[in-house]
Amino acid sequence: MLKRRFSVLLLALAALAACASTPELPGSPVPTPAPEAAATLPPIPTPEPTPTPDPVEERLKALSEEEKVGQLLVTALPGTEAGAQAETAIGEYQVGGVILFRSNIESGAQLIGLLNSLQSLNGDHVPLFLCVDQEGGRVDRMPPEVLRTPSAQRVGDSQLPETAREYGAVLASACGAFGFNMDFAPCLDIWSNPENTVIGDRALGRDGERVAQLGLAALEGMARTGGVIPVVKHFPGHGDTSLDSHAVLPVVDKSLEELRQNELIPFRRAVQAGVPAVMTAHLLMTQLDPERPASLSPAVVTGLLREELGFNGVACTDDLTMGAIANTYGIGEAAVLAVEAGCDLLLVCGRIDDLEQARGALLDAVREGRISQERLDESVRRILTLKEAYGLSGGCKEVPDLEALNGRIAGLWEQ
Repeated sequence: MLKRRFSVLLLALAALAACASTPELPGSPVPTPAPEAAATLPPIPTPEPTPTPDPVEERLKALSEEEKVGQLLVTALPGTEAGAQAETAIGEYQVGGVILFRSNIESGAQLIGLLNSLQSLNGDHVPLFLCVDQEGGRVDRMPPEVLRTPSAQRVGDSQLPETAREYGAVLASACGAFGFNMDFAPCLDIWSNPENTVIGDRALGRDGERVAQLGLAALEGMARTGGVIPVVKHFPGHGDTSLDSHAVLPVVDKSLEELRQNELIPFRRAVQAGVPAVMTAHLLMTQLDPERPASLSPAVVTGLLREELGFNGVACTDDLTMGAIANTYGIGEAAVLAVEAGCDLLLVCGRIDDLEQARGALLDAVREGRISQERLDESVRRILTLKEAYGLSGGCKEVPDLEALNGRIAGLWEQ
């Protein structure tokens, strides 16, 4: 409309100007001015809408190289209080997370106090992953005030998805009650080797379809509870081994097709369902990579997990100080190899010296170009995205009322 008004006005002015410049002669017709083309004005610029800042990208840009490397690391701590190792790991190195074990936990009040102390040490930095292996059965990290949760095997024996769903909800509720926000559970390993004692009753079943069905139900229960990040493990399957990777490196001599027909079924289904994080196993899969354990193998992490299964979330190693890795590789070199393989989050659960070696080797690898800035940013972006998606914060917790939680656990034993 504005453009049309300007055109009409210009035509009228042009006609007036023509009349004023032509004298009127008696008896002469008044000349009619030639019509002019309508004026065309440039369009009025419309301001582009201001894009909403991406909190992940904004946070990523603000991190220094040292802080980015710190986000890749999850460390363990000695004792039941936040001491010097915690101050160094969190305050100085700004690690991405901390994992607690049974030796760190004496009581509910002490656990709350410890986790609150770690949050306080972290301050306004990127929120911490506060991690635990809470599977139930013999891998139960909750304080003594909490009833023991049934093992995955017992849950699997029910063959009922609703029982597995409640199992997952109980795991998440127990972790969240004390302030944990990441649980390395459930196990999606298939207990196919009766000589396998490291997995055994930690598995939901003995065949891929059963473990897939019940494992996804457990994940659904955790998701409904909210606030706790599930990490399925131990990719690509630790169930058909007879050796314990805590001490030595187990060897699995299976073809890719054999894995697809059994071990990979639960992991594929979990990835399709949107599981946010996967833990890799310290296994030598000889027919996939005869040289490097799965956690350090590009063929397993990038080729199989990311490319074939389509996983885009956070890939996490098992503890790099376990014998399966530490007996062959230095901690620093293992950390670099894990990132090169495609892992994002590295568990370093030993002494402060182990954490320093891993951090130093990663920084050197980035500065020397062995790990590119793009590759480093790729992992940090995945980590920050996961923390943002789950709303991690530095808030402290109060000692919870455990009556309802214990009632649910007791009910689970009855199912």
